[in-house]
Amino acid sequence: MDQKAVILVNLGTPDSPSVRDVRRYLFQFLNDRRVIDLPWLLQKILVNLIIVPFRAPKSARLYQQLWDEKGSPLLYFSENVALQLQLQVSEKYKIFNAMRYGNPDLKRVLKEVENQNFDKIIVLPLFPQYASATTGSIYQFILPILSRWNKIPEFRLISHFHDHPAFIGAFATQASKYDVNAWDHVIFSFHGLPLSQINKTHPEVDCNNCRCKCETVKEGKLCYQSACYETARLLAGKIGLSPNDYSVTFQSRLTKNWMSPFTDEVLIQKAKEGIKKILIFAPSFVADCLETKVEIGIEYGHLFKKHGGEQLQMVESLNDHSFWIDGLEQIIKE
Repeated sequence: MDQKAVILVNLGTPDSPSVRDVRRYLFQFLNDRRVIDLPWLLQKILVNLIIVPFRAPKSARLYQQLWDEKGSPLLYFSENVALQLQLQVSEKYKIFNAMRYGNPDLKRVLKEVENQNFDKIIVLPLFPQYASATTGSIYQFILPILSRWNKIPEFRLISHFHDHPAFIGAFATQASKYDVNAWDHVIFSFHGLPLSQINKTHPEVDCNNCRCKCETVKEGKLCYQSACYETARLLAGKIGLSPNDYSVTFQSRLTKNWMSPFTDEVLIQKAKEGIKKILIFAPSFVADCLETKVEIGIEYGHLFKKHGGEQLQMVESLNDHSFWIDGLEQIIKE
């Protein structure tokens, strides 16, 4: 009987919300050449002498707002997903949980997989939309390690699932606890990326001229921008929204040369237009984390009310709900 290893990989989280642990995490994360794609020396100077030293204390305060009695939501939801999925799949599969940065360390998990002599390895980065800085980074990290193994099993990387019916259906189920008709507007907020990274995906098509923003045309499944708009279209259709009922926005920007429209600016605009109640999704995350619970749930909530809005309700992520475990099983077994 063929034995399959399934490695679920998420971005990562500090070991604790202390400045020391957050600094260590940021150092590892931001020194990834796919995350900050600048010339090597400039990246090292910028990250290690400017960004990490100044950002770590501020980020630590944000992580302290995120942490609860169980620790980091991203970590404990990821661990529980792996446990629940293991109980659900057949004995042909063994489920592993790993993080690209931090713990559980992906390199150590790969060593454990190597020692168990599996016939096939399935790697599922838990990022619905492909991006070079996320799924691409995981692929680049894993391949050199596999290439040094004496016995290299069959290998499969699931590069995206942004349009998979199981993923769309799971988010629609999560949204069913809210009556979408009771809200003045719906926002699908995705994590932003530098425009330079998006343009590298299809250098022959400039981001400003992409048709994927307003038409049912795909520039390609591995174009992050196109995938985000496709996710929003599919999810909107699933929950019964017309194009005028929702907006697609991008959060967590570092500069103005990132994907737009920016979520915070759209929230301010909607509030000034008299929109009082907004339901907001974050479909680039499958587990609640800093960007959903703190950035959207706390910071954007305050911002919306400051400019005249009354209620900003975030639809919780898929986390460890049973319908998401079912969805993951479908994605893996296909």
